[in-house]
Amino acid sequence: MIEIRHLSAGYRTGPVVEDVSIRFEPGEVLILVGPNGCGKSTLIRSVLGLQPVLGGQVLYGGVNVRELNARQIAQQAAFLPQSRNVPNITAGRMVLHGRFAYLSYPRRYQKRDREIARRALEWADAQELEDRYMPELSGGQRQKVYLAMALAQDTETIFMDEPTTFLDVRHQLDVMQVARRMAAEGKAVVVVLHDLCLAMRTAHRIAVLADGRLQALDRPEVVFESGILSRVFGVSLSRAETAQGWQYYYDYGLRPAGPEAPEGGGL
Repeated sequence: MIEIRHLSAGYRTGPVVEDVSIRFEPGEVLILVGPNGCGKSTLIRSVLGLQPVLGGQVLYGGVNVRELNARQIAQQAAFLPQSRNVPNITAGRMVLHGRFAYLSYPRRYQKRDREIARRALEWADAQELEDRYMPELSGGQRQKVYLAMALAQDTETIFMDEPTTFLDVRHQLDVMQVARRMAAEGKAVVVVLHDLCLAMRTAHRIAVLADGRLQALDRPEVVFESGILSRVFGVSLSRAETAQGWQYYYDYGLRPAGPEAPEGGGL
């Protein structure tokens, strides 16, 4: 399990996040939300050893990240960044890159590597893309391939930084569904997300960052009831109970006409 204790991270000019403590628990989707520039991506990059830790600790199974090399980190935590280069290779070959942490140089894939990559494509619902070249794929299709590559890394924890950016609604829901499935399989899934409604609908726990600090860390319904989201984002969020559980929506103060208008207004 990965844990951060009183983490401060940032740049030479000073910390962007300060005194943040979070345990990334197996079997759950934890979603980080917060205004632009609040340090969500900085926090993740520091946890992954991609950016120096200015204070506090990042622990991998009790071992300080400073004692681990890049290969050891990659065998425990996969990372799906906001953007990637699009190489002129097949999707299947791209997914195999997720096995790099387990290969010596020169890299030679074994039967096990290919089997894991093929299962990862199936998990991401991208098996039909295996022989297609990356530049030919749509944004949503590429994201499925990148997700499969992260899955092929076969780690206990997966970090995803804005995985739904530029995706249509269907592909956004697909990505979040895969996140929940990964958690159901026992992985710790950590997602940075801007869409509050999607975050609240998907997460087991929500972490709210603002002003460089962790403002809240709890189940979505508890975070909602605290009112912290309205204070941090300056928007009004409402919810309605459905057969699928609480559904959240932005309340623009517009009340639909007619007797069936929901209490509290909204769209």
